[in-house]
Amino acid sequence: MSERDVIIIGGGASGLMCAAIAAYRGRRVLLLEHTKKIGRKILMSGGGRCNFTHLHNTAANFLSDNPHFCKSALSRFGAADFVELVDRHGIEYHEKTPGQLFCNESSKEILQLLLTECEWAGVEIMTETQVFEVKPTTSGYALRTSRGQFVAESVVIATGGLSIPNGGATGFAYQIAEQFGLNVTPRQAALVPFTLQPDLLEHLKPLAGVSQPVRVSCNGVSFNENLLFTHRGLSGPAILQISSYWRGGDAVEIDLVPGTDLEHWLRQQRDERPKAEVRTLMAQHMTKRLAQTLCDLWQIHDEIGQCRNARIAEIAERFNRWQVKPSGTEGYRTAEVTLGGIDTAEVSQKTFAANKAPGLYFIGECLDVTGHLGGHNFQWAWASGYCAGQHV
Repeated sequence: MSERDVIIIGGGASGLMCAAIAAYRGRRVLLLEHTKKIGRKILMSGGGRCNFTHLHNTAANFLSDNPHFCKSALSRFGAADFVELVDRHGIEYHEKTPGQLFCNESSKEILQLLLTECEWAGVEIMTETQVFEVKPTTSGYALRTSRGQFVAESVVIATGGLSIPNGGATGFAYQIAEQFGLNVTPRQAALVPFTLQPDLLEHLKPLAGVSQPVRVSCNGVSFNENLLFTHRGLSGPAILQISSYWRGGDAVEIDLVPGTDLEHWLRQQRDERPKAEVRTLMAQHMTKRLAQTLCDLWQIHDEIGQCRNARIAEIAERFNRWQVKPSGTEGYRTAEVTLGGIDTAEVSQKTFAANKAPGLYFIGECLDVTGHLGGHNFQWAWASGYCAGQHV
């Protein structure tokens, strides 16, 4: 058997970070990746430019059955710490929307940063290596793989969740957790577009590609972001964000003119432009195509001068509080993350070691810690990988 101090399974963001940190401590580290390429999700992220962190990242940006679990790691390795690493490697970046940092050039730069750190630290990386079995021994763990047998004092599971299976995602982490008696919470696709019922979709299909700033709400949570109409349903940052809070059967409320008292504004228009059609007036707040399509959907064909107060209130309600009941989501195929995962009560918030299996660690997306859109999930990967790397 080939012996190492630490074996890390999974060559994504958290695994690479953990590998470098552990190896800098003088640990003999082997990282195993089952696909041909390291860091495929890193390369795909941010439209190829990698939204690598969020400057205003806090525990409030994460969903978990234990909202306090992530605080320790985020306090020990925060956004500023990763930005310092990016600066040290000379990577140029920009703030796209408040707090969200993207590479100026390519996601490849972030992956290269991690690979360079691993090389400098002396990490050994093997790709196209399947792990068939993880078994406890008297001094650690034995792994049976497609490249032979390995033993190590510490094993880190950094294989992510179920999102984007064509990026290499599998349920491996959950299988290992259950093998060692750890509880795994229910999982679902998150940061994912909604699909719509066929009759509503038929009306909205012509809007594919149209974007609109909205306020979207569900289960007591709201986000002010852009909504994007697609040929399958609804997407854009607003929808991706709220999808983490949505459950099957829930309605989502969409304010298409956030910050505007539409009822008051329409009454003003009735006095000033009585001959104007409502659809024409609404085109001042959105694209003409969007205004016309929604007015047709809701059978709003009025001239504003013909509208009594009750009718104006009804029209305003349609645009300010549009109730949409998605038929579902696009699922893990397009989801950015997996909501739920390995119960954080099973893992040390300081070391990320499993309480029931000393020397076995779980980091990154496989845990029940899910960030908002905008670089928060990457920051969780860096933080959890860094903290585990200090202890493996």
